[in-house]
Amino acid sequence: MNRIPFERPTEHYDERLYPIDEQLCSLLKQRKDTTNNNPGFPPLENISKWAEKYDLYEDLLKSLFGVLENDDRFRPRVEPTNFQNYIPVLKSVEKEQCLYSVTFIRQYANASVVNFNIDWEADDEDRFHRHSFWELWIGEEYDCRGTFGGGTEGHINYNFVVSPPLPDDISGMKFIFREKKAPFKEKPTGLEIIMNFVK
Repeated sequence: MNRIPFERPTEHYDERLYPIDEQLCSLLKQRKDTTNNNPGFPPLENISKWAEKYDLYEDLLKSLFGVLENDDRFRPRVEPTNFQNYIPVLKSVEKEQCLYSVTFIRQYANASVVNFNIDWEADDEDRFHRHSFWELWIGEEYDCRGTFGGGTEGHINYNFVVSPPLPDDISGMKFIFREKKAPFKEKPTGLEIIMNFVK
C-alpha cells in the first residue's frame, strides 16, 4: 500500500523557530541512539508531570510519544518494480488445526513478494477467527513489510514485500511468521510459524 504524499499544511513558518526545531531534531536523534531505536513509552505519571511543568496538553504528549515509540514505521518503503519471475515454493506447516503455507515468491528487480496463506476448516460459529496481523522475519539484512491481507471463509492470504530481493534459490533460509493482534504492536501473540528451506 502506497502512502499518501505529504502536503505541507500551511505556508506560514515563524523563522525564529528554526534553531529550536533543529535542536528538536538533534534531541530525537540522541533519543534514538541512546535506546538503540527501542524507546518504549514513558509512564503516564511522567507525562502528567511534564504536561504540568511545561504547560502542555497531556494528550499532545501521549500522541507525540506514541509516534516516537517506533519510528521504523515511517521508514521509506520499497515498492516492487519490474517483475522478473515466480519462484515456486510449496512449503507448508500444520499447527493448531490450520495449514500455513508459502506457495510462491514473486521476484522483482528491487524486491521480492512472499505469498503467505492460512487455511482452516471453518464452521458456522468460527468462520473468520484466523484474521489477525502478521510480520515476517528473515534476517537483519532484509526489510520485510506486510502489504495487505484478505480472504474468505476458511482461507486468508497475506503478502510481504522483502528488500533487497531474495535469491532465486532460497535453500538454507528460514522464514519466521509471527502473529500479532493489532498493527504496530511490539509484542506478538506467541504464535510463530517457522519455515526452514533445507538445502
